[in-house]
This record gives sequence, C-alpha cells and structure tokens, in this order.
Amino acid sequence: MNSDFTLAIHSLTYLALQPDRMSTSDCISESAGVHPVRIRKVLSLLKKHGFIKSKEGTGGGFIFTLELSEVNLWDIYMITSEGALQPKCTDSNEKCIVGANMKSVLFTIFLGAEEHLGEYLKNYTIKEVVDLVNQEENSGCD
Repeated sequence: MNSDFTLAIHSLTYLALQPDRMSTSDCISESAGVHPVRIRKVLSLLKKHGFIKSKEGTGGGFIFTLELSEVNLWDIYMITSEGALQPKCTDSNEKCIVGANMKSVLFTIFLGAEEHLGEYLKNYTIKEVVDLVNQEENSGCD
C-alpha cells in the first residue's frame, strides 16, 4: 500500500470537515505534512473519480461532492493502491520446483489477502473516519 491511500483519506476527511467552503491544496498539504505537489496529485485522482470538485482562481479550491457515508475506504484503496499487496518476485529458476511455482503460489495467497482487506475496508466510510477524528479530538489525546 502506498502513501497515496492515506493521503487520499486525509484529504477527503479534511474536505469533509470543511463542507461549506473550498479548501486549497496548500491547506490540505499543511494538515498532512507533505509537499503541496503530492496533495495535488492525490486530489487530481479524487477529482477524476468524482469524489471532489474543484474551482480555479480566487476563492477556488476543492470540495467534497458526495455523501460522507457513500465513500468507503475500499473505494479509495481501489483508485490509489489496487494490487499493492501483490508480492514482488524475482525471476526464479524455472527448472527448480520452488522457483517455477513460487510466484504463482504467492500471488494466489496475496490476492486472497487483498480480498479480505477489501471486505474489512468496506466497513469504514469517510463519515466514520470523520467521526473517529472528532472522537480522538474530544478525548484530549494528541
């Protein structure tokens, strides 16, 4: 899994907490602690898939366009990280029983792991992430 997944969740959560106004990539990048270029790349992906809208110029920025409960973390994983759990196998010796079959065996195992991850991530929507962020804030923890 790459950091685009977590940055996408961070960005959508940030936008969800600003429902009545546009937010700039600079504000979101400051919140996430990364360079604005990284956030703009993720925002571009989210915009392409219809999660957010943007407006250019003065007063422009990004805004969340869907209901918070419509977007689950699996949706975000699929656009940022699909296949990220696939093992990276070297070119093995095809004359060896292990070398000839390891890639296929590991691919099957990790494909199953990704399917299980998907079922788990579908249980969390951006609304639940927002609720958890608010809950953490109210608990007084840093």
